[in-house]
Amino acid sequence: MSGHEQYMQRCLDLGAQGMGNVSPNPMVGAVIVHDGLIVGEGYHKQYGQAHAEVNAVNDVFARYDNAETLLRDSTIYVSLEPCAHYGKTPPCADLIIKHQIPRIVVGCRDPFEQVNGKGIEKLQAAGLEVVNGILENECRWLNRRFFTRVQHKRPYVILKWAQTADGFFAPENGTQFWITGDESRLLVHKWRSEEDAILVGKNTAATDNPRLNTRYWPGKSPKRIVIDRNLELSTDLNVFDQSVETIIFNEVKTDIQGKIKYIALEDFDRFVPQYILFQLYLQDIQSVIIEGGARTMNSFIEAGLWDEARIFTGKSELGKGLKAPGIRSTVGEHLHIGEDQLQIIYHSSA
Repeated sequence: MSGHEQYMQRCLDLGAQGMGNVSPNPMVGAVIVHDGLIVGEGYHKQYGQAHAEVNAVNDVFARYDNAETLLRDSTIYVSLEPCAHYGKTPPCADLIIKHQIPRIVVGCRDPFEQVNGKGIEKLQAAGLEVVNGILENECRWLNRRFFTRVQHKRPYVILKWAQTADGFFAPENGTQFWITGDESRLLVHKWRSEEDAILVGKNTAATDNPRLNTRYWPGKSPKRIVIDRNLELSTDLNVFDQSVETIIFNEVKTDIQGKIKYIALEDFDRFVPQYILFQLYLQDIQSVIIEGGARTMNSFIEAGLWDEARIFTGKSELGKGLKAPGIRSTVGEHLHIGEDQLQIIYHSSA
C-alpha cells in the first residue's frame, strides 16, 4: 500500500465512525500529514455539524502552537471531494484555501450537483495541487447509500430476512416462528441503528407486532415505514406508539397525527415500490432496510429495487410453509453468526 493509500485508508476508517449519524450527508474522514507524520485528523460526526476537514484542521490547532505554519506545508487527505457550497456549514474548499494547505489528496468526487468537481476546481484555481482518485472504489463503497440517493433519486435498499434450513420464511398459517438465534437478533438491531428507516408490510406488523427499534443495541432507532393499503391495522400495535416517526403508506388518506404520518399513494395497483422509494427520497431518507414479509420483499425484488440482501439461514426446518424469497446473484459473502448462516448478496447494479 502506497503512502497516499495508507492515509486514505485512515480517512475511510475515520469516516465510517459517522455511520448512522450523518445522513443524508455522506460519511467523510480527513487526515492532515506533515513530513510523514499525521498532525491532525477528523471526521463528520453529526448531520448539521462540522465536516471532516474542519475537524481535522481544528485538531492541528489543538495539538500544535505553530499550526498555521504546519498547515502551509502539509497535505490534507479527504475521502470525498471538499464541498464548494454553503449548506449547513461553510464550504470546506474555502477553509483549505484560507489556511493555504498546498496539497489535497481526494478519494472520489462528490456526485452532489452543487459540488461534483466544483470543490476540486476551486482548489486548483487557488493554485493548490489536487490529486484525485486514491482508493476511489473503496471511497465510493463507504458512501454507497449517499451515491444511490443522489444518482438514482431513491434510498439505498437493504432486504433482510431469515429462512429455515429447508428454505421457508414462515409457517403456512403465517404465525410467528423464530428462526435465528440471539447473536443474529443482536446484529439486526445494530444494522437498524445504521440505517435511516425500516419497512414492513401489513401482515408482518399485525402478526409479529414488532417495535422495529434498537432496544438491543445502543444508537438511534430508524424511522418506521408500514404498508397498509386500507388502513386495517389496529392502532394499539407497537408501530403506533409514537416513540419514533412512523410513515403509513395507504390509499385512504394523507394526514399527520403526532409522529404518525399517513401518505396516500397515487396508485396501489402498480409501481408501489417505486412510489414508496420516491416519497422516502423526498423526505431525505437515504437508506431503508426491509424486514418483511415475503410479499413485500418480492415486490421490491421483482421491481429490481434493491441493493443488498442479508439472508439468515437457521438450523430449524418447517417441512412446509411460506417459501422464502429467491434472489439470483453470485456477488456476495458468507458468514457464521452463532449457529446461523448469513449470506450477504449485492445487486449486480449496486
